Amino acid sequence: MKFQAHIPDWRSYVPILDVLAHYRRRDLSHDLTAGLIVGVITVPQAIAYAFLAGLPPEAGLYACLVPMILYAILGSSRELVVGPVAIAALMVAATIGQYAPSYGGDYLGITAVLCLQAGIFLWLLRLTQMAGMVNLLSHPVISGFINAAALMIIVSQIPAFLGINVGDARDPFSQLIAIGRNVPDLNRYATAIGIGSLVLLFVIRRFGYFLVLPFLRRVGRNHAITRIGPMVVAIIAVVVVSLLNLDGSYGVTTVGHVPGGLPTLTIPPFNYAMWVDLAPAAAMIALVAFVESFSIGTTLAARKRRRINANQELIALGAANIGAAFTGAYPVAGSFSRSSVNFSAGARTPVSSLICAVVIIVTLLWLTPLFASLPHAALAAIIMASVATLIDFSSPVRAWSFYRHDAITHLITLGGVLLFGVESGLVLGVFVAIAYFVRRSSQPHIALVGRFEDSPHFRNVLRHNVDTLPHVAAVRIDENIYFANANQIENRLLKVIAENTATEHLVLVCSAINFIDSTGLEMLSRVNRNLERMDIRMHLSEVKGPVLDQLKATNFQRELSGNVYFTTDQAFRGLEKLAPPPTG
Repeated sequence: MKFQAHIPDWRSYVPILDVLAHYRRRDLSHDLTAGLIVGVITVPQAIAYAFLAGLPPEAGLYACLVPMILYAILGSSRELVVGPVAIAALMVAATIGQYAPSYGGDYLGITAVLCLQAGIFLWLLRLTQMAGMVNLLSHPVISGFINAAALMIIVSQIPAFLGINVGDARDPFSQLIAIGRNVPDLNRYATAIGIGSLVLLFVIRRFGYFLVLPFLRRVGRNHAITRIGPMVVAIIAVVVVSLLNLDGSYGVTTVGHVPGGLPTLTIPPFNYAMWVDLAPAAAMIALVAFVESFSIGTTLAARKRRRINANQELIALGAANIGAAFTGAYPVAGSFSRSSVNFSAGARTPVSSLICAVVIIVTLLWLTPLFASLPHAALAAIIMASVATLIDFSSPVRAWSFYRHDAITHLITLGGVLLFGVESGLVLGVFVAIAYFVRRSSQPHIALVGRFEDSPHFRNVLRHNVDTLPHVAAVRIDENIYFANANQIENRLLKVIAENTATEHLVLVCSAINFIDSTGLEMLSRVNRNLERMDIRMHLSEVKGPVLDQLKATNFQRELSGNVYFTTDQAFRGLEKLAPPPTG
């Protein structure tokens, strides 16, 4: 028989080719509408997130161009919109604040290296088939991190919202103290713009769908029209500042000059010390970007009964970040808000992202002067309103009653990010999650089981009325056997034997065991030898195929004092015949 290795066609790595091959004329109107709407709301968000990252405004627009096009070509999600996001901007800002003084304030050089390293890291995950590594960022860790990051972002925008200066305060607690000291010096006009922007964003988000009710038969509260608030706020704020001369006469800070034109090719600096220093931050940004993007893409695809390819997402996101590295941008990821708008607006293919990129190109070529009078207070309101939707404290509340360790992990991650920074807080959360996992698996559930009502099923003797054999102890181990729990399992087995003095046969029910490491195998061999000295035979039942293959590769099965049974029912029927004769 001949075996032929399956080599995927190169076209499978460029999903847009299949999309274009089956593109229909009626899809264009939906993609065009969605792309224009997303493009309109992307421009002010991109400028706002650039300031959040501590970068010039054009960097945010550049992050919406080449990275978005590359993902549209290579991504497996049809609705996901890739570009600047608040969480990545916060992580970039933290990294810049930490390392910029050491490298002459080369902000753009640092962000270029972060982009390139993040893209390479994502590609390495794909090449080594280690996409599962992102599972280290469990849901409690991610939700705790997002809640903390959202709070940090909101606090960081309060000074711009109020028109005050807090100096070099970086962590949220120092910023709050500085804000409290400088509240008397707030700029009333900037504060009014900020409050008015927040109110307008809320009204459009909550009641914007009324604007299209007369024209559409069925309109939901999540219609795409409810997401155009950022652009409306930006236009109104620019008009108000320009007409009243608030920047010149009343000290309202604005964006200022935004360089026009398309991005030029830039080469990231190849400074060995910089690359070594930035590598941990880049790896963390890459992991968070992939988890965030994949979760958003999966959610949107599920609504249309489709699936996305995790391996292809690693390729696409890696390419998007590498593209950002050479075009003056900063690390990118899938945007929850813009992807949701894209979906709600009826996007059917990644062509909508290409149309959005056209809107960005038009803005860079001809419209950047219009944003010179955009006040920072309005940008702060846009950022605060965007990240406020990410805050979710119901998750730890639910977890507290269901699985308390997840709630504790969430709170520790949240506190770690707020107290020690983004990277340290994330690492702390991952460590706590792994520690709880090891602790749980090192104390496995072990149950003495018996036959349930003359059936072939066996259940815990403490929970059900079951039948047992006096000379047989059937023990079910509900965990893999490895170095962390081998001694604990051995002690429990010997305790069962000590409490049941009439035992002549020990049956290990292995239905829940998927893996045994060398430490676990050594423990089983030791228990088998010790029981044999006590004239007790050890048997196995319901051993899974992979575990049985492990045992066959060693001498354990030949040294086993008892037998290996296919089911526990067979073990009981066979051992029942070996019952000792009654005494007296």
